[in-house]
Amino acid sequence: METIESLKKRVQDLEAKLAEASKTITPQQMREKIGQMSSEVVDSNPYSRLMALKRMGIVDNYERIRDFTVAVVGVGGVGSVTAEMLTRCGIGKLLMFDYDKVELANMNRLFYQPHQAGLSKVEAAERTLREINPDVEFEVHNYNITTMENFQHFMKRISEGGLTGGPVDLVLSCVDNFEARMAINTACNEMGQTWIESGVSENAVSGHIQLIIPGETSCFACAPPLVVATNTDEKTLKREGVCAASLPTTMAVVAGFLVQNTLKYLLGFGQVTHYLGYNALQDFFPTMAMKPNPQCDENHCLRRQKLYKEQEAARPKEVVVEKKEEIIVHEENDWGIELMSETTEDELKAAEGEVPVLTEGVTVAYTKPEPPAQIQDEEISSTTEQSLEELMKQMKGL
Repeated sequence: METIESLKKRVQDLEAKLAEASKTITPQQMREKIGQMSSEVVDSNPYSRLMALKRMGIVDNYERIRDFTVAVVGVGGVGSVTAEMLTRCGIGKLLMFDYDKVELANMNRLFYQPHQAGLSKVEAAERTLREINPDVEFEVHNYNITTMENFQHFMKRISEGGLTGGPVDLVLSCVDNFEARMAINTACNEMGQTWIESGVSENAVSGHIQLIIPGETSCFACAPPLVVATNTDEKTLKREGVCAASLPTTMAVVAGFLVQNTLKYLLGFGQVTHYLGYNALQDFFPTMAMKPNPQCDENHCLRRQKLYKEQEAARPKEVVVEKKEEIIVHEENDWGIELMSETTEDELKAAEGEVPVLTEGVTVAYTKPEPPAQIQDEEISSTTEQSLEELMKQMKGL
């Protein structure tokens, strides 16, 4: 008969084996262990709230999110929050690229924790995200994509890092320097890879996102910032003792815009924005669409522009047929039906009640109707020739 001490030792040995097995479990085994994400909207399904988007008519099939692969380049203030949002949304595979380490200075942002200081950002991010949603497949690379050797490997992983061995579905740029942005721009132009660029200003109170489709929209080099246009080394612009400001609020806002646009692009709902800015000081959100520059300095961009024009020219044009409204004439009208004119806008406003003055793009859900006017005794007597007493006598005699 086993003693209590021997039973405790057996339990400890089993726990140690389970802990060791959990470290070596493959992503495929983890998927099978957790089970495929069900589209049934029930409390037991962790994705229930996301699947409910289908019932509400927002997304045709949210479960398709598991089929997509997204690459996040730069997992700093914007990139780390972006990666977390995509992980919680149930993305199929997530590739992360960065060469920095976690520092205590990063604690004013979201996501990272003090005990992760010293780890590479991609390693720390993978550990945290795997605990949030182990059903997502992760691939991390701790290097600088702007060096020649790393750039070639970066392109290889973008073109072959998808769930099926093909290219990724979307690249998200969350880097904080122009050199890295130009590297991403060159790689995506060469491969024809769609990507979304994002950034936050050095004063931390403004930011933007920009969808870039090679050949169809402006690439990053088509309308580059001054530092790139003048071929100035950005390292010479940095001032000693001065670092860029950082606000977790601005980082989260830009990351939210970035992931929202990513979901709309991948799942095909709503309107995918080409450019969306954010100015926190004035609460200003400018939007626009930029066409590619025919005189762009990027050769791959010019090649993609040419291919896009050829594809558009070869595409069959839609013939628009004008529909003529037939005038319906009724020869007989036994019931005496008459058509009245449509309610005018003024009549509609009067029926709905007073509408407050609103800014453009905002409407009221409902209005409070005006109370019916009370009829005064004087108004009744003035509109009739008989007095009120005579009318009362007539009513009693009925």
